[in-house]
Amino acid sequence: MAKVLLLNGSPHSKGCTAAALDEMIKVFAEEGVETELIQVGNKDIRGCVSCESCYNTGKCAFNDLVNEVALKFEAADGLVVGSPVYYASPNATILAFLDRLFYSTHFPKQMKVGAAVVSCRRGGNTASFDVLNKYFTISSMPVASSSYWNQVHGFSADDVRKDLEGLQTMRNLARNMTFLIRAITDAKEKYGLPKLDTGVFTSFPDGK
Repeated sequence: MAKVLLLNGSPHSKGCTAAALDEMIKVFAEEGVETELIQVGNKDIRGCVSCESCYNTGKCAFNDLVNEVALKFEAADGLVVGSPVYYASPNATILAFLDRLFYSTHFPKQMKVGAAVVSCRRGGNTASFDVLNKYFTISSMPVASSSYWNQVHGFSADDVRKDLEGLQTMRNLARNMTFLIRAITDAKEKYGLPKLDTGVFTSFPDGK
């Protein structure tokens, strides 16, 4: 059975972001996709300090929720990251979490399907959406899209439940993500994963 991991970057476990993710979870259940929702935004998560310890130990030096989720991420077929909009950017907690999660995990993420979801009252949604998608697109992860940008609007969870187009977007996102996961699973069995060149690390020394 396919499995999708969902991260709620909001400090409110039953807030706007949760309402959007819940709409996706309903569809995943209908499609027979296993899900696990992890609350991140109300945890005490510090940022990466670039100690490089993870290259020797295979895990982050700060042994908190990041290392716990890393094991679940490795086993998952897809990852959904949800965040509220703070000053036209995702919540600082989820960004610190993702920096450490993606940097400290050295297992291949190629062809795991990623999706970003943002919630806002009025503006800053597409800027936040772009920031979250960067984690997927640097990791060879296909990005799931929907019938609109993956966002909901409202100041409360009740407001979000009235955003009918936003909820429709969440449902379509979950269906598209399910299809991508299944298609990639079938293609891996038939063709294998694409070859991924590695080893080139150009830092332009001496200004060249």
